[in-house]
Amino acid sequence: MRRFFAASLLVLASWCGAQERSLDKEVLVPATIAEVWAAWTTREGITSFLAPDAEIDARVGGAFHVHFDPLAAPGNKGADDMRYMALQKPTMLSFDWNAPPHLPLARAQRSFVVVRLKDVDGKSTRVTLHHVGWGEGGEWEQAYAYFDRAWGNVLANLRKRFESGPIDWSDWMAQLRKMHQEPAR
Repeated sequence: MRRFFAASLLVLASWCGAQERSLDKEVLVPATIAEVWAAWTTREGITSFLAPDAEIDARVGGAFHVHFDPLAAPGNKGADDMRYMALQKPTMLSFDWNAPPHLPLARAQRSFVVVRLKDVDGKSTRVTLHHVGWGEGGEWEQAYAYFDRAWGNVLANLRKRFESGPIDWSDWMAQLRKMHQEPAR
């Protein structure tokens, strides 16, 4: 019996060690599942909570280009050249994702995000976000820490979008214009 217990612990420990590192976030949004689905799958929706500009083609393999800095050169606008990987209307969507431009080694790779939507009461939706595909060491640790903060903010903005209206990107864009006009140091 003792030998069986010890062997079971070893199997459990090896299984736990093999678990994929992930970021998991959740929010309750005061909107119908159809409204939240549209927020994740249309340009109007993405620009209402996630970024000031986007190119969205909600189909498997379609564009999920999210431009946090629309004034930047191509390849540095944010989540450039990302794609939807799966869409199961209205409950699940997934897309590939990359690190921000200031982490070029991690940015050259891709990670993967799964967003699940669950109707709560016909007027509220539980949104869960699962981000996997992380490398180890170096810039991957910085990217993981960055997105650990960022995804919480994104989901808070999604909730806020339905509580008080779309995000007004005017100040953000003014700051970007000023930044792009300053000479490089």
